[in-house]
Amino acid sequence: MADQVIGHPELHSLALAEPTRHVRIRWIICLALASLGMSMATQTPLQVVLALQLQDITPRHKIVALGVVTGVGAISSALAAPVVGALSDRTAHGRRRGRFSGRRHPWTLIMVVLAAICMTLLAVQTTVLGVALLWFLFSGFQNGEFATLSAAIPDHVPVRQRATVSGWVGMPIALGLVLGSILVVDVLNQDVVSSYLVLAVLMVVLALPFVLFTPDYPLSPEHREPFAWRQLGSAYWISPREYPDFGWAWLTRFLTSLSIAMGTLYLLYFLRDAVHYQRLFPGQTAADGLLILILIYTGCVVLTSIAGGIISDRRGRRKMLVTVSGLLMAAAALLLTFFQTWPASVAAAVLFGTGYGAYIAVDQALITQVLPKARDRAKDLGIINIAIVCPGAIGALIAAPLVSFAGYSALFGATAVVAITAAIGVWKIKSVR
Repeated sequence: MADQVIGHPELHSLALAEPTRHVRIRWIICLALASLGMSMATQTPLQVVLALQLQDITPRHKIVALGVVTGVGAISSALAAPVVGALSDRTAHGRRRGRFSGRRHPWTLIMVVLAAICMTLLAVQTTVLGVALLWFLFSGFQNGEFATLSAAIPDHVPVRQRATVSGWVGMPIALGLVLGSILVVDVLNQDVVSSYLVLAVLMVVLALPFVLFTPDYPLSPEHREPFAWRQLGSAYWISPREYPDFGWAWLTRFLTSLSIAMGTLYLLYFLRDAVHYQRLFPGQTAADGLLILILIYTGCVVLTSIAGGIISDRRGRRKMLVTVSGLLMAAAALLLTFFQTWPASVAAAVLFGTGYGAYIAVDQALITQVLPKARDRAKDLGIINIAIVCPGAIGALIAAPLVSFAGYSALFGATAVVAITAAIGVWKIKSVR
């Protein structure tokens, strides 16, 4: 991170400088709204709408179909984020673009509009192939938006404020799921078409305040590296030998994301087929039970994401909080390994929400402190995004056979092992306390 210090000879613009001024609450709110819209449009289909849609299309093969669709979406996400990030990193200002003369906002707007179009088309698909194709395209554009939004924190937020801001911005990731689930399950009565259309509109509307009303520092043309296809191809790789802390941060984020993907993908089916929620509560569906768990989990996330971020910034310590949060998520999985009941599911939601809330705030701040170069922030965070989205594909490939051949106990047991490994691995990072 030597080139992220103000005063370095390469840094002549705010676009490449290490930020020193605290961002204001209006900036945080605008970024949080954009994150909320993105989360609602992404997490709600993964947890509810896709499952309902595929259950209607192919009820006998719904588990495999959901695994395939989420898998291709994860592949698309992994491919798109580093490339869009790299393109935004090297986007120099132009007079004709007016207020969109910065590096990030033009790409954010393009990506969110294309993602919304894909989601609108996804609403009317009646085949697994059609769903998979549109989810592939949507995931690519949505993660292009994610790459540009995630770069806003190292672009604008000083290190001493990053965990706090990450907590406020990360909170809508969980809140988006609960609001989206309430919208789909209670307001729209689980109507697949209406759900997709409303989520698409909200995704665009909530991104506009950040794009239109927050600064986006321009990159001068003389600071832009010459374009080369080979360089664009290298957007997917940073040497862990040259940057070991970045490598360990990537690996631990990958393992944590893998545990989350494995443990949450089949929750709707788990409540219906293992907990027998509909038998326990006549007149309600498994989707109603899932919504209750999401509400509990989200309340815990809201509390711990903010508190964890503030504590981490004040003490300057990241690794201990990341480890504790990872172990709490592992405890949630272990609970469901041995007790597949509704009370156990509620307790697991509390444990998982408490751990995940602190994790999204503190680990994101930790990652921004191990980015190799200031000029490649969005690209490097795009590589981190691979560690977030690829587990969606790998988790589906692992979870589907585990559930099919060994049951949910095996799935949650394996989830706990992966989460514990990630929690321990974070101590390999040396440059962050």
